[in-house]
Amino acid sequence: MALTGFGKRLRELFQSRHRDAAFFEDLEDALIEADIGVRFASETIQALREAARKDGIDSLDGLREALKNLLRPHILSADLTLVPDALNVLLVLGVNGVGKTTTIAKLARHFQKAKGVENILLVAGDTFRAAAIDQLRILGERLGLPVVAQEPGADPGAVIFDGISSATARQIPLVIADTAGRLHTRDALVKELAKIDKIVRSRAPGPGYKKILVIDATTGQNSLAQAEVFHKAVGLDSIVLTKLDSTAKGGMVLPICRELRVPVSFMGDGEKLDDLRVFDAELYMSSLVGES
Repeated sequence: MALTGFGKRLRELFQSRHRDAAFFEDLEDALIEADIGVRFASETIQALREAARKDGIDSLDGLREALKNLLRPHILSADLTLVPDALNVLLVLGVNGVGKTTTIAKLARHFQKAKGVENILLVAGDTFRAAAIDQLRILGERLGLPVVAQEPGADPGAVIFDGISSATARQIPLVIADTAGRLHTRDALVKELAKIDKIVRSRAPGPGYKKILVIDATTGQNSLAQAEVFHKAVGLDSIVLTKLDSTAKGGMVLPICRELRVPVSFMGDGEKLDDLRVFDAELYMSSLVGES
């Protein structure tokens, strides 16, 4: 995993400074700039100062390891597994522009290649954007997968209902459904998603139903506010972090996991269908603090 922008800065900081007041101040600034948040960064650096004093940590390597130990409990990860002999429904959520529709195709490819799931049904539940419907149809063709879709403006709940009904009739074990990322108001978005959630629960009850939030790693602290809205609407089960390349800071995962207790399952670092990787918390942590 390539270093995040914050990871590169932290590596330079650890290589160039000694443990003094200015070092800790610069480190706190770096954490804030990495989108971890002001309060979280302040608490972490205060704890790091105390650990350094209490345990007599003098080396920069020791401080880096102590920082990892402070941050590690807040990184939550979970393998997104399917329930055997049951209908699994992945409801994919996220605001427009985060790469949601592409992520659906990447998830399908993952389950095809890594899990050997041959029968997958895609559902174009974002009926507010004609481009999203067309894009999912094209991606479905590339993957050799059926896509349930209706005309733009159709009731998204009805489209997802039809998709689940079709999968049930055809004994397809996995449905991956797109959803709208933006309505006129936040209340409208929450209301629409709550309606869809109720439909899915009625048609596919049980642990096979998962709500997946797609987060753009370049979004910054606003991603926490996004996650809070979607979590309030349907209750999130997992996060997919997209656009995690050298330009992303990547730190927003920490406050989301800490505040909402929602784990990360995948990270994307490219535009190809195979550019989706199972989230590795230790690898992410090493990149974040400038080790790899």
